[in-house]
Amino acid sequence: MFLETPKKKVAKGDKATFEFLTNLENFEQLMPDNIAKFEVLNSDRFLFALKGMPEIVLERKTQTPNSQLVLGAASEKLPFTLTADITSLNDNESEVVLSFSGEFNAMMAMMIKSPITNFMGTLSDNLTKI
Repeated sequence: MFLETPKKKVAKGDKATFEFLTNLENFEQLMPDNIAKFEVLNSDRFLFALKGMPEIVLERKTQTPNSQLVLGAASEKLPFTLTADITSLNDNESEVVLSFSGEFNAMMAMMIKSPITNFMGTLSDNLTKI
């Protein structure tokens, strides 16, 4: 399953946007209002839970300075990645596209598609406010 948000403009250059995203503590600012728990476990991992949903631990998988950050599920039960692709527009503006990729059976994909689409949309919208 692959989902992608529309490009969103961020009022920061690519370097500043990348630095914001690579500081995992900042993801708390991007979370939806219905967040029930957020905890940074270490410099490469954080845990979050939305109300009525199980806890998810994300960890940094790879990063390319100023252009990409890939986070992945720390659990093998639901293997997926969340990728932020950053494109520089000028010194004070960049664009970010978030993408979600995971291997799920058809039933699971049908159940999670809408909540994940909404979650990614909220992350993307909140990124424009940083």
